[in-house]
Amino acid sequence: MAPPRDEHLDAIRALMAAHSPPLHALVVPSEDAHQSEYVSEQDKRRQFISGFTGSAGLALITMKEALLWTDGRYFLQATQQLSDHWELMRMGEDPPVEAWIADNLADEAVIGINPWCISVDSAQRYEHAFSKKHQTLFQLSFDFVDEVWKDRPLVEPRPVIVHPVEFAGRSVPEKIKELREKLVQEKATAIIITALDEVAWLYNIRGSDVDYSPVVHSYAIVTLHSAFFYVDKRKVTVEVQKYMSGNGIEIREYETVQSDASLLASGKLQSSVHVEKDMNEVESSKIWIDSGLCCLALYSKLSPHLVLTLQSPIALPKAVKNTTELDGLRKAHIRDGAAVVQYLAWLDNQMQENYGASGYFSEIKGSHKKENLPTKLTEVSVSDKLEGFRATKENFKGLSFPTISSVGPNAAIIHYKPEASTCSEMDADKIYLCDSGAQYLDGTTDITRTVHFGRPSEHEKSCYTAVLKGHIALDIAVFPNGTTGHALDILSRAPLWREGLDYRHGTGHGIGSYLNVHEGPHLISFRPSARNVPLQASMTVTDEPGYYEDGSFGIRLENVLICKEANAKFNFGDKGYLAFEHITWAPYQTKLIDTKLLTPVEIDWVNTYHSDCRKILEPHLNEQEKQWLMKATEPIAASS
Repeated sequence: MAPPRDEHLDAIRALMAAHSPPLHALVVPSEDAHQSEYVSEQDKRRQFISGFTGSAGLALITMKEALLWTDGRYFLQATQQLSDHWELMRMGEDPPVEAWIADNLADEAVIGINPWCISVDSAQRYEHAFSKKHQTLFQLSFDFVDEVWKDRPLVEPRPVIVHPVEFAGRSVPEKIKELREKLVQEKATAIIITALDEVAWLYNIRGSDVDYSPVVHSYAIVTLHSAFFYVDKRKVTVEVQKYMSGNGIEIREYETVQSDASLLASGKLQSSVHVEKDMNEVESSKIWIDSGLCCLALYSKLSPHLVLTLQSPIALPKAVKNTTELDGLRKAHIRDGAAVVQYLAWLDNQMQENYGASGYFSEIKGSHKKENLPTKLTEVSVSDKLEGFRATKENFKGLSFPTISSVGPNAAIIHYKPEASTCSEMDADKIYLCDSGAQYLDGTTDITRTVHFGRPSEHEKSCYTAVLKGHIALDIAVFPNGTTGHALDILSRAPLWREGLDYRHGTGHGIGSYLNVHEGPHLISFRPSARNVPLQASMTVTDEPGYYEDGSFGIRLENVLICKEANAKFNFGDKGYLAFEHITWAPYQTKLIDTKLLTPVEIDWVNTYHSDCRKILEPHLNEQEKQWLMKATEPIAASS
């Protein structure tokens, strides 16, 4: 029996048929006009049309098919959320969207795209793939999804906030001066900055236009002698107006960036803010864009032969933290670790009192839930409690992503997002995985711990221990300058591979300084893009291997690391060597560790980490919480 009609797909296809020229397919990306990973509610077009809520993915609608591509973090979630109208395409296993279109659609097919929501890189990759059958990527003048999305959320103007230098560590004039020096170095006269976190970092501003990410919907254009900030002016207070003017930045309406890009291309973009011309003039008139971040709509206003397409010169300075940012991140992680310990101690008590669990420390089999619980504990209610503990901490501004609070089979959904109406109740006999983080004025946090309040199976213990071994292996790595995250990724996987296990996500991502929880350009991953940028001292990166058994359980352990110069005995090749400093503090559940599988070095690492954890967090805890932490960090010994 055929599934019932999907009225939104029908409406989209009607628009495709009526369009001039008629469209054979419509690409609906996840990204917004800034190529953001996490987008505001009104920009969740792919989620609206497909029903799939993961942060990564792309929808393709033809006159007969509807396909959704996503990566390994979301395979299980997508199979659960997609209706029968949709087919799941697994990135890394199935052909990419451009290859599928080239192979499956007719010669001279027309494929529609909102040019604001696709990067130059992606558009050029598509056009190359389409050329063999003379297919066309057509830039639409309006978004088809917006046309059928009748209750699309309205845009609420939220204020731009100045981020003080006491947290940023560097002033705006200093950052702009360095940026202009790079323009001169590359013989460019201007740069168009489209990534929200890059604009926020450069101009030392923050906002709340995107949930969990303290950014402002905005663009920047910086030339050798002027600087522009494109934003909805309703968000700009008198204070921000003075601040921008004082830093030589002219504020313009958000929508004018496209016409200003045209003016820039023709050499006619003028500023009303006077800036001293202390830069050497360059002969070239090239405009710098990051083709992985700049959208097709803006690129189309430029002359291709006068465009410099290189990685954004802001990406690395933002990723390589200054001493103020590093100090802030360390302090934020201590407060955050205290909140996580308070939460685990509270949850341990609740699970024992209400569910008859043996608890965090004991392995006695069996649990007995109280009848008629006044309030049952759910994945959402306990994660709300964790947020409550964090909210009491200094400089807290909100969460850095929706908490992944997951019990049993839900923990196998890598980026599971519990909803109050459908989430699971806590269960003393199942693994509980909690991946969470917060935004503080002085830093962004991201931590994962996996626990069991009953009696874990031997298989669960051995899997947990394999993940822990991989987690430790990356933490203690020493490697030469010039090493990429692609080379390091194997360190975390090797202990899992020995058991025939693996995980379908990267091992680590950069993290912002009161900015995005996922920050590039570096990463630790098997993905080819991890080869592009070597790790450098003062970068931050997460260390988060995992293992997931569909329908049963999931395990992940995550700390934030700072890359630092290593104190190596030698210095072969005069390269200089790097190592890591962990700044996340919360215990690992020792009853989930099979100590027979740990080496003496790994046992010593766990004991040293737990000893440091105790010393660092105790001043932030009450007496009861201190006692719990003392027990949670007792030394482990090798099994005989």
